[in-house]
Amino acid sequence: MKIGIVQRSCGPDRRANIAGLTEMIRDCARQGAELVVLQELHNGLYFCQTEDPALFDQAEPIPGPSTETFGALARELGVVLVLSLFERRMAGLYHNTAVVLERDGTLAGKYRKMHIPDDPAYYEKFYFTPGDLGFTPIDTSVGRLGVLVCWDQWYPEAARLMALAGADLLIYPTAIGWESSDSASEKARQRDAWVTAQRAHAIANGLPVVSVNRTGFEPDPSGATGGIQFWGGSFVAGPQGELLAQAPADQAAALVVEVDLARTETVRRMWPFFRDRRIDAFGGLTRRAGRIPDSLA
Repeated sequence: MKIGIVQRSCGPDRRANIAGLTEMIRDCARQGAELVVLQELHNGLYFCQTEDPALFDQAEPIPGPSTETFGALARELGVVLVLSLFERRMAGLYHNTAVVLERDGTLAGKYRKMHIPDDPAYYEKFYFTPGDLGFTPIDTSVGRLGVLVCWDQWYPEAARLMALAGADLLIYPTAIGWESSDSASEKARQRDAWVTAQRAHAIANGLPVVSVNRTGFEPDPSGATGGIQFWGGSFVAGPQGELLAQAPADQAAALVVEVDLARTETVRRMWPFFRDRRIDAFGGLTRRAGRIPDSLA
């Protein structure tokens, strides 16, 4: 399967952002992409740097304006699209939601971000209710997509549950970058950890991983921090963690990468991690912390 990844910077003009995304999706389609993945919250700025009730006005229903706009594009180009939207479910209830559109423009399914961070410049708990759709792959004409979102990428349990449910690949729309006060060595460690963690998900589950990050600098409207420099570096890894392609750190990119989904079967026969899992001894994973009782060992 040929997968397109769209990495770009965003500005405050949502119409301009969507127009730019549209051109890059078209570029991926011209290169033969069957599936195109966009970055997290791609329609606008990463608004979670501050806690501002007025920003809830940016949320939209699903289905809604974005699924209509991008659905028409998916239908025109005959590609499957993975979007990332600020979902208004009802008054006072909002989610960070990934949406999958089929090649005919219809809604194939959605995933609501399960793990919600709350750190300086990433105040997502103010805006997003944790997801309630579980870790369920979305069936499409190009395969079963294990779609997760950004902060979910640090949790091996999320990747494993998607794999156990039959996902053909793991997909992570992402918005991650550096705060300006971090040292150069700390920035390097953070980015290396980000890539390493997701390559490990590919290895542990024998699945390709697609991670699409935004790029560019976005100032903190409150002035409390120096803003975020999103580090780009979107990448695709194969089922043994091998890097198949990686975008630059500081440039927009519309890359198309060919992924052999049949390799999962071959890799899992060589490395039978699923065969050797001790599911009889994993009960302690449901505990927050502390000693595991003998009854769960």
